[in-house]
Amino acid sequence: MRPQVNPASADAPLLRAFVSVLGQAGPVGAAVLITPRLVLTCAHVVNSARGRDRFATTLPSRAEPVALRLPHVDRERVLAGRAVPEMWRPPRARPEPGRLLPPAAGSLPYYGDLVVLELDADAPPGAEPAPFLPHRDGNEVVALWASGHTLPTLRAVPRVSAHPWTALDVLGGTVADGFSGGPLWDRDRQAVVGIVVAAHEVSGRPEEPAPTADGQGPPAAVYAIGLSSIEAELPDLPPVAVPAAGRGRQQLLSVLERLLTSRQDVRDCEERLAARLGRRSAGAAADVERLVGLAVGVRRGVPELLDIVYDHLAERRPGGPAETADWQRLLRIARVVSPRERLAVGRRRNLTALLAHCHTVDPGRLLRTVLPYADGTPLPVDLADAADVLEGYDPHPGQPMPPLLQGVVRIGVHERAAGGEVADDLDAWVRSTAPRLGVAPAAVDQFRADATAVHTTAAAASRHPAAPPRVQVELLPAPPGNLFTYQIWVWSGDGRHEVVLTQDTEVASDRVVEAIRLVLRTEVREHPETALLEFFVSPAWLRLDVDAWAFPGDGDDGGFYPGITRRVVLRSSERTRETYASWKRRSSALPTSPRLLLDERCTDPAVVRARLEVSPEAGIVVVSCDRQQQGRVLRQCLEAGVHTVLWHREDHGGRLSAALLALVEGVDHTLIPEVVRLERAKAMADPDCPTHHGRRLSLLHDGPDHRPPPLAPDPWALTQPSPS
Repeated sequence: MRPQVNPASADAPLLRAFVSVLGQAGPVGAAVLITPRLVLTCAHVVNSARGRDRFATTLPSRAEPVALRLPHVDRERVLAGRAVPEMWRPPRARPEPGRLLPPAAGSLPYYGDLVVLELDADAPPGAEPAPFLPHRDGNEVVALWASGHTLPTLRAVPRVSAHPWTALDVLGGTVADGFSGGPLWDRDRQAVVGIVVAAHEVSGRPEEPAPTADGQGPPAAVYAIGLSSIEAELPDLPPVAVPAAGRGRQQLLSVLERLLTSRQDVRDCEERLAARLGRRSAGAAADVERLVGLAVGVRRGVPELLDIVYDHLAERRPGGPAETADWQRLLRIARVVSPRERLAVGRRRNLTALLAHCHTVDPGRLLRTVLPYADGTPLPVDLADAADVLEGYDPHPGQPMPPLLQGVVRIGVHERAAGGEVADDLDAWVRSTAPRLGVAPAAVDQFRADATAVHTTAAAASRHPAAPPRVQVELLPAPPGNLFTYQIWVWSGDGRHEVVLTQDTEVASDRVVEAIRLVLRTEVREHPETALLEFFVSPAWLRLDVDAWAFPGDGDDGGFYPGITRRVVLRSSERTRETYASWKRRSSALPTSPRLLLDERCTDPAVVRARLEVSPEAGIVVVSCDRQQQGRVLRQCLEAGVHTVLWHREDHGGRLSAALLALVEGVDHTLIPEVVRLERAKAMADPDCPTHHGRRLSLLHDGPDHRPPPLAPDPWALTQPSPS
């Protein structure tokens, strides 16, 4: 029979790859074609086809092939498939691949249950490997029965996705044994997103759903093995096909034509790429179109192409390709064509093998640390899963290190501190991978040094009682300053640092205070009167009266005034490389440096700059000048790296200057916020004295417990060598 597939069918790619697995009495399961010679299915389907126990663990003999048929391509032709020894994963009860303990009857889920069969000959004409993609929550999928008929089919939607299986609710169709091993097809994305492995069973039989009050039982459940689990179980699996990318393809062709200047260059790269991807090379017929088509049609093909082109150019161009503008442009275009993939297959497998030996870093905490801006990241089950998530994110603007490398470096730092033997291998992996991602070795070294310093500080702090969490409010005022948008963050000593509330439309200050109170109640469970609250504002808005904002509250605890009865911290949201260098120098000298006064004689910018330059170690400054000049002086203090500035919003003069200097003289810099808080409380407690200096006292405090990213740039991002 000639091919039966209707080319106009929306499911044609699935039908061309759908395989029936035959037993003595007919179809016993299904499979999916992944290359012209390889078929992927469940191990228990092969066991059933050979008349063995479905949970048998011994490798099927190659002398007894499995009968296969592609019913939608050539329904009369029977093919012979033999299990590939390296890709035989029988069902097992434990996650460890070396422990082949069969699962108990009816126990779900279990591990393994995968096998790749090698055909004795190429698949019939008209058959094509199926395109694969990771599944997407909420997308409906369909599965075909092993008889080869388009009906019956199953319609299902993923409910829970985790290793080792994805659970799906059946929306239509009847669950039957013949679906096992068959592909789940996402019609919207035109790709296979997993293979069916089991249905909900009791004592080996499908469970009868319990009826509900309206007489309808709950939807049946089926289970599937997703692409990430398939790749984790079968590390030797050749890269599967993917739907060919369209966006960025022409740009990729253009830049490769400039980098690969001769036909021999193109042919060499095409032969290497075909060998790595397990595909046939076009030989003398290879051209840039064939090279790009091969890369974009295979999972991780684009990173594999970059790896090969990098090696090819390194062999022919002294100094390495990373120095060229065309190579940097190729990296940018690759992120358009293949946005969630950075690592070639070999590099990803090497990393996964290393991460399996790392046990000092919590995967969820790693994601929160590296991706504090990301919303809705999945909960990773292990570090390899976390690395897959990090791989899909680009670096934040201004940061040279992609999140993937940041995460691996942090893991290495923790492993080294714990005495782990894998730290050196992780560092070697980063050194080899970073240039291929366009990251200079100096950037890696600086990031590792700063990550080590942060870890050392955190380890020392962990030996002391944990500090209470901070609630941080990043204010974005709208002129003239009575309406605001904001983001509210929570930062705690256990590594949590994330956005918990945002407001994109402008609201009045009472709404901001109400939101702060909500976060204190629901996110950190801190009492409003004792919580640590920090406002982050840009220099232009340092004079905001945030301590006067009120929330009416209720009868139990009265009003709520953020900033009056707690530690108050106003900080700038801006920093430059030069500012950071000055801030670091002044911070290191805090225990011995004198307090500096900038009074009404220092309102001229040149005078302020000179005073700050001749006192390069002064980190605590008192500003006492006319309110019209305060903004300019405060900005100059920030530019000079000063991190603690005390000033009065209304008054200035000799007596006030002396009072403010006395307030901070001899006080440890870490206690200054509390000193200011007490002065404000004294002013509120003495309503008969409207001139008390604490009533309009303001503080900018950016001490050595430097705010965590992303409310300020990371130190390593500010100390990189300037690009040449």
